[in-house]
Amino acid sequence: MRVATNAVIRPSARAAALAAPALLLLVLLLLVIVRLPWAGDLGIHAATIERLRHDLADPGNPLVDADTPSPYYSPWTLLLGCLAKVTGLSAFAVLRGAAVAGLALLVTGVRHFVGTLTDRRGAIAPALLALLCLLLLWGPGLFTWSGFLGLNSLALTVSYPSTFALGLSFHFWALLRRALRGAGRRGAGWRGAGWPGFLGLGVLWSVILLSHQFTGVVASFGGLAMVLGARPWPTRGVLLRLAGALALGLAVLLAWPYYSFFDLLGVGDLEEIHRSLYRHLLSHFGLALLLGVPALALRWRRDRRDPLALFFLLGAAMFAAGGLTGHYSWGRVLPAALIPAQLAVALEVFGAGRAGVRRGFAWLLGAALLLGAWTQAGTLGYVVPRDALPAPVAAKYRPPWPGYRWITPQVRYGDVVLAKTFPSRQMPAYGPYTVAPGYPDFFLPDQEERVAAVRDYFAPSTPRAARLDILRRYGVRWVVAYPSDGGLRADDPALRRAATGPRGQVLYEVRG
Repeated sequence: MRVATNAVIRPSARAAALAAPALLLLVLLLLVIVRLPWAGDLGIHAATIERLRHDLADPGNPLVDADTPSPYYSPWTLLLGCLAKVTGLSAFAVLRGAAVAGLALLVTGVRHFVGTLTDRRGAIAPALLALLCLLLLWGPGLFTWSGFLGLNSLALTVSYPSTFALGLSFHFWALLRRALRGAGRRGAGWRGAGWPGFLGLGVLWSVILLSHQFTGVVASFGGLAMVLGARPWPTRGVLLRLAGALALGLAVLLAWPYYSFFDLLGVGDLEEIHRSLYRHLLSHFGLALLLGVPALALRWRRDRRDPLALFFLLGAAMFAAGGLTGHYSWGRVLPAALIPAQLAVALEVFGAGRAGVRRGFAWLLGAALLLGAWTQAGTLGYVVPRDALPAPVAAKYRPPWPGYRWITPQVRYGDVVLAKTFPSRQMPAYGPYTVAPGYPDFFLPDQEERVAAVRDYFAPSTPRAARLDILRRYGVRWVVAYPSDGGLRADDPALRRAATGPRGQVLYEVRG
């Protein structure tokens, strides 16, 4: 009787011990959402919602005053735009709701997927440990990028479509595994084996791809790994249903009206931006790789068709190919290697291996998670005043960008503002357009001319007449610049000083 009692208590005790840190991290992320710290691509996502709020059918370019398609108009942002239009909520309020939904999808998706990878009933403890690994098991150096699930990275990108797409991806992999398992069972409904279930998976796959293309590639590699690792091997009928799901997903991609998905396959000029993904690999990802690769090797040894091992190999192969060929944008597939490695470590602690191996992984993982938590301790600064943090933690905090709300009392929706690249990434979030987009825009035919116009306006050698011509050509109503940026003199009769922002930045109204 004592043995049976201990067998029941131990898993629940482990789950309780893991639930405390996992809950603390989730509460931290929810508090971060309240503040919604500004960094990275927040401006483009807020601007996308603003354009959809004003015109759902033909929103035009989200950054500049041009009637062009944009890959930012996805099923997810369309839903958010509809919500903003119906409720009248601000773009930032809608993004906070999107962040809560994305976080909920992520947490439930991890729980759902881990449940398909372990025979443990309920799988609560493995799922909690897997969540901790996804957030903390990275490297001793801080790394932040959308589509990567480190705690600090997620705190800054939780409202982005990439988080929504990753959450859907975990559910997609879990549903696909369940569908493949149920396909051989007679009487299985749409949830397991029927045509409706597989076709639903095809639509879900296309939604992920449309919502965040890089995460869509990760989801696709994961889906392929689930199929290759399915046991028993899919029958001809199952493969036919998979083909039907793929065909329906491709049809949705072709039919999406807001932009041409397949035109994105030929875009360039992304390599230099992503070169940093191939630098400092051990610093950024060392903990996940040093523990994850041995855990995956153990799984591979037990099962040569283990889906996590196959998932890792697919992701690692494409990442390596990108580095060898100079296609550094392929580095965005790296989560396809990191996610299975992080999950494998968590599952090995609760796995079927020898007790000594499990204990070894548990001790090493505990130390690695503590190191990962310390590396990302600066995330506390987004919810706790910096002065209230201990000095070592405060030193890790990186303040978010201040934003441009200070221009809104005078700059109206649809006004055109001329500014350099960094301000142009933020100001469209409040309604105005910029002369040149703050991000590469592959559907904007005159992008290079716009970028050159902004460069010429601020260049010291540009004559006054040429600067005035740029203002007229693009219908500029406002100029935002630091005194050291260049451009027309502050006392030029074509300008009127209208407001002063943080660090001496000035808003000028263009006269005439």
